[in-house]
Amino acid sequence: MLLEGLGGDIPGWRRNIPHLARHLRVVAYDLRGNGRSTMPDEPITMQTLVDDTLALVDALGIDRASFYGQSFGGMIAQQLALTHPERVRALVLAATHAGGDHVVPVPDERRTVPKDRPWLTLYAPGFAEANPEHVADDLRCASAQTKHAARRQWEAMRGFDSWGRLPELRAPTLVVHGAEDRLIDPGNAQVLADRIPGAQLAILDGAGHVYHSEQADRADEIVLDFLHAHADA
Repeated sequence: MLLEGLGGDIPGWRRNIPHLARHLRVVAYDLRGNGRSTMPDEPITMQTLVDDTLALVDALGIDRASFYGQSFGGMIAQQLALTHPERVRALVLAATHAGGDHVVPVPDERRTVPKDRPWLTLYAPGFAEANPEHVADDLRCASAQTKHAARRQWEAMRGFDSWGRLPELRAPTLVVHGAEDRLIDPGNAQVLADRIPGAQLAILDGAGHVYHSEQADRADEIVLDFLHAHADA
């Protein structure tokens, strides 16, 4: 089950789904407020999004699944594993953090990009300049998000804090992060790996926040190797 980031959508996984689906059954969906899913203008919490996810899993007749959450989706995956551990076969927590006061901030100088190109923060420094067609395709495929949907998702994220409960997690866990992430500092990956019993850590050199777009084949192989190793979990 693929869980996307703030304002993301299913096409954001288009470089990964074909590869992953050659080996596993893959389910992707747009979180409420993302892509083709609507967002009522009312407060939500991370648990709201967990409930949405489990409703889909139930509708598909799936008892247990591996949850691969990127950024905001990684927070949903943490919350799901903490509140419904019996539904989780394995976790992949990617480019994400534990919330609360234990978030490792990105230094301001690393976040600074031209105001007319805010999307540059998604990529490692220099990637867009070296791969303009790749980035143009990403921008072309991305869905617009309404202002109220973005606000409600930010509110849910601001209320999220899993740090104190991370040692309770028992599902096999892989933490993945791009070494050049300019939105969520890679130091957060180390926090997660240190707090979750037995967690594995993979840092992708030269990759930014959307490492799964920048280095799709490499990222997919890391995830597949991990999930295959825990296929009987």
